[in-house]
Amino acid sequence: MTTLTRRTALAAALATSTALALPGAALAQDLPTLRLSSVVSDNDIRAEAFAEIAEAVSGTFDMQVFNGATLVAQGSEMTSIQRGNLEMGLVAPQTIAEQIPEWSIVTSAYLFSDAAHLQATFDSDVGDELKAMASEAGIHVLAPVYFGTRQVNLAPEIEVQTPEDLNGITMRMPGGDAWQFLGEAIGANPTPLAYAEVYTALQTGAIDGQDNPLPNDYNMKFYEVTSQIVMTGHLVGFDVLAISQELWDGLSPEEQETLQSAVDAAIATSTQRHLDREAELVQFFKDEGLRVYEPDRIAFRDYAQAKYLESEFAASWPEGMVDRINALAE
Repeated sequence: MTTLTRRTALAAALATSTALALPGAALAQDLPTLRLSSVVSDNDIRAEAFAEIAEAVSGTFDMQVFNGATLVAQGSEMTSIQRGNLEMGLVAPQTIAEQIPEWSIVTSAYLFSDAAHLQATFDSDVGDELKAMASEAGIHVLAPVYFGTRQVNLAPEIEVQTPEDLNGITMRMPGGDAWQFLGEAIGANPTPLAYAEVYTALQTGAIDGQDNPLPNDYNMKFYEVTSQIVMTGHLVGFDVLAISQELWDGLSPEEQETLQSAVDAAIATSTQRHLDREAELVQFFKDEGLRVYEPDRIAFRDYAQAKYLESEFAASWPEGMVDRINALAE
């Protein structure tokens, strides 16, 4: 026996012995691989949900979760799926809207009243239409993933009940035309500013306020340099958990049901945990001395939706879809 032959035989023997010693590892190699890429941190509620999904489907799929954008860059999840370089991704609706302009409707202010309205929309015929558009682009929507509702956080001690009360208020908003327009749509004077600079800008009076979900206000300690939180609820924040449409179509009905059921259960729990955390923080901020109150949300919604419908953003929206989505909240 030659040296090369002996080495080959030894490698085969080692591979066989390893497979026998580690049957779980061998089994995992036989299962379809699902790599999920997300931007959330490992201690995020959503990361825990993804781990729950992976555990629930472990007998059917080898699901591998990569958080913190460690597998693909933030914003590239959709194209990575389309190119066959990624099986699953947490995709921002704004990213989808870049390819499917009709999807910009779900990024507009006051389209959804709360997390339940968001879910009801994706469970409806409207959701079916949105999912069909995504399917044609090569991604299958498994679920909307709620992560919080944006509220207005102000330093000045003023009373805010309608959008007109924010006239002249300098509001920090993320950079980009869509985000700046969102600020205008709630009546404020938006200005772009890096997230890391917001605390100091509030402290020095360079800006009057900012908007974020309550957990972000807590994490960044904005409550230390502001006087109130106006519960405008102007944007229900969510991303889309998606899988390659080609891959989905290749799964058996049983495999599809296993994955979808695991997603539904884990995301429902994640949503409730986010809602519970937001409710807890309302009391926390009150205890810290901030005023926390709800304005006239109908006035804010009517003002914002009128602004959007008159804008270039609405040019691609399917006719009548805003009304159909509004009706699902009633």
